[in-house]
Amino acid sequence: MVRLRERMREDLELRGMSASTIELYVRCARRFVEHYGRPPAKLGAEEVRSYLLHLVHQRRAKAATVNVYAAAIAFLYRVTLKRPDIVTDVARLKTPMHLPRFLSGPEAERLLAALPTVRWQAVAMLAFGAGLRVSEIVGLETGDIDAKRMVVHIRDAKRGRERYVMLSARLLRTLRAYWKAAKLPGPRLFAARNRRTPLDRGAVHKALSRAARKAGLGTCLGPHALRHSFATCMLERGTDLRTLQVLLGHASMESTAIYLHITTARVQSLPSPLDDFGTRPSDSRD
Repeated sequence: MVRLRERMREDLELRGMSASTIELYVRCARRFVEHYGRPPAKLGAEEVRSYLLHLVHQRRAKAATVNVYAAAIAFLYRVTLKRPDIVTDVARLKTPMHLPRFLSGPEAERLLAALPTVRWQAVAMLAFGAGLRVSEIVGLETGDIDAKRMVVHIRDAKRGRERYVMLSARLLRTLRAYWKAAKLPGPRLFAARNRRTPLDRGAVHKALSRAARKAGLGTCLGPHALRHSFATCMLERGTDLRTLQVLLGHASMESTAIYLHITTARVQSLPSPLDDFGTRPSDSRD
């Protein structure tokens, strides 16, 4: 099984999957195999179906979680084991559309004030002020901060798509204060406590969640909520969808369009068809 796991990891790497996606798919496939205690080559379509139903009924897993398991198991059989017939009928659950959590400008200010160090403030500002994913933040190097052109170069982006995003003067001041205080030993901008490995994404979530509680913003707030906040604020300031798609590094406009659902400023500015009916109520008689 160890060799098969490494083979699957290699197959995922050859298809350009991100490190986090690779780990997620391998972990899901491993749990599927451990559930039955037999090699996957000795399992069939019925076991795959039963396991997904187990996730739905016994584990009470969300639709999105079940779909990730289905995708990982399908990849295992289609690509690594060369047995696509096993997963021909694997279905995906419909996932309800939930509007992303986002913060207003004043709420973001409260969060920044609640963060204990300039390092965490810089991390939060990169998500809220430039729309970076947490994986992109922890992958930044000092050379990616271009103070001359006032842009941030995102190299370690999802599926290898490089891009540039804006660098605000306030963010630049915070990054310089952090750089001066941290005395970084190498090019990595944010490192773990051992100063040799990247900052753990889980640590980012914990720091933001603690600050959110302190600021009275609830408990479930991570870096992606700040990225959602960036997108929402940019739309409300008049940024067009295509430009926002480039800034966020989305491959599809469909991913960007979801922010239209939470941009209340545009909704409030639209006239209702009722506004065309005149201002006087109609005269009605019994």
